[in-house]
Amino acid sequence: MQQNLNKLFSLLLAAVCGLLCMSFMPSGKIKPRPGRHTAPAPLKLPQGFTVHTIIDSSAKARDIVVTPQGLIYVKLSRPKNGKAILVLKEGPDGKATITGGFGNYNGTGLYLKNGYLYASSNEAVFRYQLNDKNEVIHPEKPETVISGLKMGRQHETKSIVLDNDGNIYVNIGSPLNSCQEKDRQPGSLGIPGCPLLDSAGGIWQFSADKLNQSYPEGTRYATGLRNVVGMDWNRQNNTLFVMQHGRDQLHDIFPDLYTQKQSAELPAECMYMIKKGDNAGFPFTYYDPFLKKNIQAPEYGGDGKKEGSPEYISPVVAFPAHLAPNGLLFYTGNQFPEKYRNGAFVAFHGSWNRTPEKQEGFMVAFVPFKDGKPSGDWEVFANGFAGVPEVLSPRQAKHRPCGLAQGSDGALYVTDDVKGTIYKIEYKK
Repeated sequence: MQQNLNKLFSLLLAAVCGLLCMSFMPSGKIKPRPGRHTAPAPLKLPQGFTVHTIIDSSAKARDIVVTPQGLIYVKLSRPKNGKAILVLKEGPDGKATITGGFGNYNGTGLYLKNGYLYASSNEAVFRYQLNDKNEVIHPEKPETVISGLKMGRQHETKSIVLDNDGNIYVNIGSPLNSCQEKDRQPGSLGIPGCPLLDSAGGIWQFSADKLNQSYPEGTRYATGLRNVVGMDWNRQNNTLFVMQHGRDQLHDIFPDLYTQKQSAELPAECMYMIKKGDNAGFPFTYYDPFLKKNIQAPEYGGDGKKEGSPEYISPVVAFPAHLAPNGLLFYTGNQFPEKYRNGAFVAFHGSWNRTPEKQEGFMVAFVPFKDGKPSGDWEVFANGFAGVPEVLSPRQAKHRPCGLAQGSDGALYVTDDVKGTIYKIEYKK
């Protein structure tokens, strides 16, 4: 009996050691964790959809592009082992392997267009020439398209998207929460006129084919946008759409005007349809999804009820507060059912500041579109990334959606910047 117990203990010990060895691999190379990257992801999806993880890279995966040849580029928020862009190849068995990497800069932006891979740091935009297989030709020699962009201690990442007329659009986020004299300090009022808007808090347009540009060569395409992470170009109406991260801490800064519950539920996270010259109102207003109005910000004389100036545009879709929309993708494939054609998928990274309410988000939502405009209510498409029933702190979330891409076969790819997991969602007829 004792001999059998000793044998059983030895087997258990060996199994535990094996797991530990897989978890603590040497840091010389980025490798997926053996035996995990093909395990089914615990996501809730509409009927007919399936999902599996193609890789778990253990890196902070942000934006992603998938080429027609099945080559995958993934931008990391910070370089891992000196590589900021990973190159993956997906095999016929559904597994992806890391075949290379390049770039050594922080940032999140990534876009594929007209024979180039465009990527952003927190201060610049680069491009890499591709061959006819969409492989980067000289990964060690990127061309600098734009440089010298404003970068603060928050909202520093530069999202990018290209249109069909040779232009590239860059988000330059506000370095302040609400343009106060003393950022995030109780009672501090707004800086008159918010002069930072001359170089941040909006979308700038540059030529995609001209090198070594900066502010003088660009155009402030739209302003009054606190921070945009998700961006995409709508082909149906040839228009830019963006997802704004709304301002924080209404109660903390103005406790006499807002309750904690109001602060958790205000303002909306907004999808805007952007035309040249638009002003979305930041920091002078915010959008209240309950009143369905732009409300004047308390830093600029608002009381939570006073309506903002009519010069500011309103969102085309208003989502719950603080969910952090980090990815936007218009679906143009044929694999998914008809209701999804030309609609928008939005990846929500999840909230940190909805206290005393539980934290929300950690999902991918869908908005139906028709003729380039929303045609119905938004809905949850993929949920369960957090991996726990309730999230009180974002650190409890096991995965947090970030980037979105469409494969040539119409599959939807979703990145996670907690464990570097990449999900592939498919529809099975």
